[in-house]
Amino acid sequence: MIAVGDALPPVVFTRLGANGMETLDNRYFEGRTVVLFAVPGAFTPTCSEAHLPGYVVLADKLKAGGVDAIACVAVNDAFVMKAWGESQNAEAIDMLADGDGATHKALGLSMETGNFGGVRAQRYAMVVKDNVVTLLNVEAPKAFEVSDAETVLKALTQ
Repeated sequence: MIAVGDALPPVVFTRLGANGMETLDNRYFEGRTVVLFAVPGAFTPTCSEAHLPGYVVLADKLKAGGVDAIACVAVNDAFVMKAWGESQNAEAIDMLADGDGATHKALGLSMETGNFGGVRAQRYAMVVKDNVVTLLNVEAPKAFEVSDAETVLKALTQ
């Protein structure tokens, strides 16, 4: 599993933007500080009721604390991520897709959920500064205690 101090391996995400489908790679993280948080699935209960909304509410404070971008990622397609972001008023969050889970496998942050949905991302939050992980909070299975926006904000402002 990736750890604090590690450089990101090659990553690929997709995003449905104003100009259509975009492919993002490590250049997304170059020269800036990004909070990247992952959820097991768009539109799922904890993800929709607490995880994403927390980042929506605290986006301005995170950015005031030195964050250049906030990105939410799931093993869903870019169309689902865009629709979920719109339903959550997440204009300040980049909604990224890891459609086949390959990036999460490369990070060592995937999990197999069987008939629930197959390969999914573990729930986590990381801070990436210029492609290097400076904070990594991975949740225990079925937990939501360390990857929330408040915990990340505290870590950034200490």
